[in-house]
Amino acid sequence: MDPTRGLTSDEVARLVADGRTNAVETATSRSLAEILRANILTRFNAVLGALCVLVIVAGSPADGLFGGLLVVNSLIGIVQEWSAKRKLDRLALLHAPVSRVVREGEVREVHTHDIVLGDVVELRAGDQVPADGTVLTSNDLEVNEANLTGESDAEPRVPGQQVMSGTIVTAGSGRFVAESVGAEAYVHRIAAEAKVFTRTRSEIQEVLDRLLRYITWVLVFAAPLQMWSQFRTNDGASWRDAVIRSVGGLVGLVPEGLVLLTTLAFVTAAVKLTREQVLVQELPAVEGLARVSTVCLDKTGTLTTGAILYEGLQVLDGADESLVRSALGALADDPAANSTLLTIASHNPPPVDWRPTGSVPFDSARKWKSASWDGNGSWFLGAPEMLLAPGSPVLARVNDLASTGRRVMVVCRSDQPVSDTLPSDATPVGIVTLQEDVRSDAASTLGYFAEQGVRVVIISGDNPATVGAIARRVGLDVGQPIDARTIGTTAEEIAAHVDGAVVFGRVSPEQKRTIVQVLQSQGEIVAMTGDGVNDALALKKADIGIAMDNGAPATKAVAQLVLLDGQFSHLPNVLAEGRRVIGNVERVANLFLAKNAMSLVAIISAAIISSPFPLLPRHLTLLSSITIGIPAFLLALGPNTKRYERGLLRRIMSFAVPAGAIAGITVVVADFVARNKWGVSDGVKCSISETAKNVVDQECWRVGSGATLAALVVFFAILSVLARPWRAWKIALIATMGGIGVAAFTLPFAREFFNFNLPTMLLLEAGGIGLVGGALIEFVHRLQPSRSVRR
Repeated sequence: MDPTRGLTSDEVARLVADGRTNAVETATSRSLAEILRANILTRFNAVLGALCVLVIVAGSPADGLFGGLLVVNSLIGIVQEWSAKRKLDRLALLHAPVSRVVREGEVREVHTHDIVLGDVVELRAGDQVPADGTVLTSNDLEVNEANLTGESDAEPRVPGQQVMSGTIVTAGSGRFVAESVGAEAYVHRIAAEAKVFTRTRSEIQEVLDRLLRYITWVLVFAAPLQMWSQFRTNDGASWRDAVIRSVGGLVGLVPEGLVLLTTLAFVTAAVKLTREQVLVQELPAVEGLARVSTVCLDKTGTLTTGAILYEGLQVLDGADESLVRSALGALADDPAANSTLLTIASHNPPPVDWRPTGSVPFDSARKWKSASWDGNGSWFLGAPEMLLAPGSPVLARVNDLASTGRRVMVVCRSDQPVSDTLPSDATPVGIVTLQEDVRSDAASTLGYFAEQGVRVVIISGDNPATVGAIARRVGLDVGQPIDARTIGTTAEEIAAHVDGAVVFGRVSPEQKRTIVQVLQSQGEIVAMTGDGVNDALALKKADIGIAMDNGAPATKAVAQLVLLDGQFSHLPNVLAEGRRVIGNVERVANLFLAKNAMSLVAIISAAIISSPFPLLPRHLTLLSSITIGIPAFLLALGPNTKRYERGLLRRIMSFAVPAGAIAGITVVVADFVARNKWGVSDGVKCSISETAKNVVDQECWRVGSGATLAALVVFFAILSVLARPWRAWKIALIATMGGIGVAAFTLPFAREFFNFNLPTMLLLEAGGIGLVGGALIEFVHRLQPSRSVRR
């Protein structure tokens, strides 16, 4: 390709017609319709929706209020995923709106999307490379690929070398031929992978989904059994009574409040973390960090701030310190100074009376700059390996400093005029040491993870020796840093080097993702932090992606958590919130599932003994409210420092199922005793839809009163077990709920609303049966394996 001519208009038109342009699609993999279907057409909504319709058809809309949970849960899911879709749609790794191309011998400005395959693109300092290609001409062209690779130093590009889309031209100029454009360009391939919608994995949500799947199969068996038994024992009452009583039992099989409480626990944690400068972009991420077993960190922006700190000037023997310091300040006083020179200049002010007579700018091939001043000679500043002779004793000193992670530069002096070659009399007179600014919170945060048994792995695109030295500064036992260029690119090749490794350097974006993938395949739950585009794929693959707010937009778009002030020290707070959510959801899940198990036992027992379902819907409402719903809500928001342990579903089932079975048997026994001793007189007809007006009708209330009392006693025993260890607020909570229960049986309006009639002997009998059930609950609790302390 002739770099001076470029393409012709006809060639461009043909390529545009073939679609070989730099334009890319921006949509994610999920449409609004797909999001709506995913959140509305769920198993949970189907079960509760069908039961709600039955109740409404039966003429009792008040008993169908549980249907409101369907709307709330669906709306929360839709809003969350729609927000994620919008962020992903806005994800852009290539920001240059206009580029310069050579066409028919002329340099023209075109929109970056209008570049075509084979275009000759002109690059100047400050440009973002718009496509992938091969350099045709170079005039001291330098490209910084930190945006893609993490390598902080700019590299020269000469004819025949590659440039990658998304990188930045830091110096010089040149031209290249576009060989990969549009979706085929490297930066857009990364974006395409990052834009694919994925749900954050949540063990809590997975457990809830499995529980609902189990409950669905239970309903397949229990629903016809419940309907058959209730219509059979209806005793001439209206079909509506049988339907409502049937739905009362079936609703008891669905943990309708558990899903909502879980979401609320996530939301409150997210709100709390936002106040602490942590933005939660996907709610399950709160839980995710608490489950993490390995944290992968990028160096720049995570362990370090990205800034360069001036450490000092070491003047070599025989040199005049004031003269060397003046020369260093004069060399750093450069209008085109980079961040390193600016840092040096801030500590070494330039002399006001030096008159320059010549200069040579910094060049990435030479890796030094020089200048001369009238009466003060010529001075050089740059890389030690370029300014020092191979056998120089100063070089050994420099290497010792570099091995500690410092960035080292050398100052030399010569009496010869400056030129683009190093004079033979250039004599080293000083060593400048700089270091990356390590975050003040990095060491303490990594120490916290070590205490919690969380493995830390540093994955960086920078030099492995430099990364290893910085890792040692923050307290990590690094061992031998690994140069990722030597370990291959496939999962099988990388897996051979992951075990025990702490630091990986020179890691490509694809390798970062593969390292995360290998760790996950080994059973690790991985969090990844980063701030550059080179971290985006790894953040996307990790179980939890954590971005810095000053990071690349692409990185923040794919992350689940964003540290708004860039403070790494917030991660322990996120972990603590995750533990609180997991521990509390486990606690309240036991309450809900115990009620489900109780309802199943009661349904089966009622069918076997041909008896009406022991509890009316209003009785279940009271039971659910004061022993499950309200306490669960407060317990879900309370503190909890229980460490994460695998096997959430197993632990829940091991307590909730036997506890619920005990509650169910207790209710059936209480109902049986009350029905045989306190049942209605001959000729008294009981109907759910009728309101009693005289003393004779209250006989219909006694059986349900005894069964409800026994159920309340057992569930207060379950609540007391799950609320341990005791705190004043928990004791006050249970006492308050108990007081509401007493009021329901004693206040006239409450007794009439709930249809309660509890003679003293029935009170003693039902209460005694409930206490026996409560004692069995305590026995079951003591049989459970020892668990971590909760607070």
